[in-house]
Amino acid sequence: MIGLLQRVNEASVRVGGDAVAAIGPGLLVFVGVQRQDGEPQADRLLERVLTYRVFPDAEGRMNRSLRDTGGGLLLVPQFTLAADTTQGTRAGFSTAAVPADAARLFEYLCMQARAAWPGAVSGRFGADMQVALVNDGPVTFWLEA
Repeated sequence: MIGLLQRVNEASVRVGGDAVAAIGPGLLVFVGVQRQDGEPQADRLLERVLTYRVFPDAEGRMNRSLRDTGGGLLLVPQFTLAADTTQGTRAGFSTAAVPADAARLFEYLCMQARAAWPGAVSGRFGADMQVALVNDGPVTFWLEA
C-alpha cells in the first residue's frame, strides 16, 4: 500500500461540486492500493501516517508527528499511485489492486483511521474528485507499507 503524504495548511475534496471532506493544518494522504496488499499493509500505513515526523519542533526540525500536533487527516484514494511507470510513456496498471479489492481496503483504512484519529475524513472511492490543498513547506513523502 502506498501513501503520498503531504503536510498541508488546508485541504479539501469536492465531488460533483459538493464538498465531501476538508481539514485545516494536518496531513493529506493520497492512497494507492497494490495487488498484494491486505489489512496488515493498511494497518502499517496508518501507523506510519500517524507517527511519521513531518511537523517542525521548536528548532524547526521535522521531529513531530500528527499524534504530537493534533492536526487533521484527509485520506484520498488514488489508484494511479500504484501504476507501473518503468517503461514507455503510458502507465500500466497491472500492479494496482482490482477495484473491488482496492475499495474494500481503502474503506478498511478509513474505518481504522477514524477509530484511531477521531475527525479523520476521506474522499470517495471511485468518484471524480477535485482535491484542493495548500502544501506547507512544501513537505511531501512517499510511504510504502
